[in-house]
Amino acid sequence: MLLVLASTSPQRRAILEQLRIPFDVVAPAYEEHDPPDADPVKLVCAHAEGKALSVHEDGAITLGVDTTVHLDGRLYGKPADESGARAMVGELAGATHLVVSGLCLLGPGFSVVEHAVTRVTFRELAVSEVDDYISTGEWRGRAGGYAIQGIGGRLVAGIEGDYLNVVGLPAALLVDVLSERAPNLLQIPS
Repeated sequence: MLLVLASTSPQRRAILEQLRIPFDVVAPAYEEHDPPDADPVKLVCAHAEGKALSVHEDGAITLGVDTTVHLDGRLYGKPADESGARAMVGELAGATHLVVSGLCLLGPGFSVVEHAVTRVTFRELAVSEVDDYISTGEWRGRAGGYAIQGIGGRLVAGIEGDYLNVVGLPAALLVDVLSERAPNLLQIPS
């Protein structure tokens, strides 16, 4: 049996490959709405569930995930353009923000919706450092306007929690849920 990943994220695929969890990818038919003042946990859990439900078929085990960045009561989704990315990274500089992910796992006789939180602290950044990072284009399609697994790692002073959650999939939470609901997906072929 394979896990059905309701996502086109290359980061999520790479994490599942790293963990050696067999999966297929199906693009979700779900439209996200990210009001900047929404409750981050409720929002990512609703999005994760919506993505999973949009592709789930009877008998399958389906995974939906959504991630956002939260600081001082504001959500930082994916920046629309370069100036938005510059503003986001500038606001995160020198502060500790939360990376909040919702995870929904649907399968025969079960529906699990959980969340994970990782605290990320950015270094104090000079304007030139922010500009240099934005010029890489790595911010495109990234919640909070950065990718910790790439050049964006230069922005980070430290993290507390699941690193892979910051990359895009709360791996520790996923393994816990799979070990309870679908342990066969965690078997490593010899």
